[in-house]
Amino acid sequence: MIDKSILEIHEALKDGTITSEELVGESLNKSKEIQEKYNAFVTIIDDAKGTGITESLISGIPFGVKDNFSTKDILTTGSSNTLNNYVPIFNATAVEKLLDAGAVITNKTVLDEFGLGGTGTTGHTGIVKNPWDRTRMCAGSSSGSACAVAAGVYPFALGSDTGDSVRKPAAYCGIVGYKPTYGMISRFGLFPFASSLDHVGVLTRNVEDAAIVTDIMKGKDSHDMTTWDSSNIHLKEALTRDVKGKTLFYIKELCDINNYDNPSKELVEHLDNFHKTLGLCKELGIEVFEESIDQKILNAIGSVYVVISCAEATSNLSNLTGIIYGPRSDKKNINEMMIDYRTKGFSPLIKRRLVIGSYVLQKENQEKYFKNAQKLRRMIVNIMKEFYKAYDGLILPVSCGPAKLLDGSIDKVSREAMALEDHLQIGNFGGFPSITIPNGFVDNLPVGVNITGNCYDDENILNLAYALESKMPYKNQIAKEVN
Repeated sequence: MIDKSILEIHEALKDGTITSEELVGESLNKSKEIQEKYNAFVTIIDDAKGTGITESLISGIPFGVKDNFSTKDILTTGSSNTLNNYVPIFNATAVEKLLDAGAVITNKTVLDEFGLGGTGTTGHTGIVKNPWDRTRMCAGSSSGSACAVAAGVYPFALGSDTGDSVRKPAAYCGIVGYKPTYGMISRFGLFPFASSLDHVGVLTRNVEDAAIVTDIMKGKDSHDMTTWDSSNIHLKEALTRDVKGKTLFYIKELCDINNYDNPSKELVEHLDNFHKTLGLCKELGIEVFEESIDQKILNAIGSVYVVISCAEATSNLSNLTGIIYGPRSDKKNINEMMIDYRTKGFSPLIKRRLVIGSYVLQKENQEKYFKNAQKLRRMIVNIMKEFYKAYDGLILPVSCGPAKLLDGSIDKVSREAMALEDHLQIGNFGGFPSITIPNGFVDNLPVGVNITGNCYDDENILNLAYALESKMPYKNQIAKEVN
């Protein structure tokens, strides 16, 4: 039963077909089973208990929490050795709202260390493997959450998204990944990576479940000044599949196979599948248009993201000194303790990113790197805002194909294809609502399509995805190993 949708599980709980205690036990057993195969969890909460069933659709239902969300009395590491013994005394607001609605945490999921990665390979507990193929990655940083939902451990899990960290793992694992408009869900209690880019998101196996969970988590929070009043937004109620006359656009430079030198077989099949998905949009009555963006601007997306995110991460992670919390060094003075703690605690990836962040923030480098990146970010957001005056959303394939191999193939992406890998970051630049849904298979592995819209237009974006999902047979799919 745990591999069903939220509504199916809720009905079964209400009519007594299953109890919350049985569901929790099923989730815990499944957690242990897939931990051996895929290494998705930092902590499995063996003493998790069922709850009473109320009118709340998620009451009694287990879920997972990415290990960069604060959870009271539960180990919360950020998948980093620098916090390998940290147990918070409070819950993140998003977690608290789900618990108040009666949901039950059964595990904390692995991420790339502090979210500063896109592969699911840098967490301190090891590599997260894809439940469709253990030789491939889940992407990141919400790798463990995506893996667990895809494997049927529970119907939803919390993630965070700074560049694509909910939406790309969703695509690689054949599920739904949704990040709402910036500030719709409070980030209080979420370990910050890059504060101007960070979003709380959710991973599910269908669009309706994403709407249900987000409806519960959203809202203004006095602990997070970036939140706003979303009480007039009702995501589940807005799911009507009535999309006739809606308009979407795609970017020619990213979707025309002729723009790629020696494209891989996977890329050819992925783009062909994308154009078939556009055909389904048209069958729904959605008008689809082709637009162009200067290739130089598209090629700059990844660099803009690296500069801004690393600069903000350098600031946000400066509190990790080993003095206040975390395993304390035995060195003789504070400076030596801090150096020892950060040298031993951080992975090589984090160290590189913090060096980049510190470098671009140095006074002599700010104008050339950080301020230029900010200007380009604004330029990209302005371009998108102009498009959103004419269209309801942007639709694009997620990345260059299915999940990449764990053998280092992430470094083999061609220069021409990098913009296709990086375009989801646009959603973070502008704080735009953005959702990925599965739209087919390439080499027997799932691939995804993404829809991104204008700020505060979440109801419209989710309804477009909901309608498109209904035209395809991938709703509620559970991962089946092919290798």
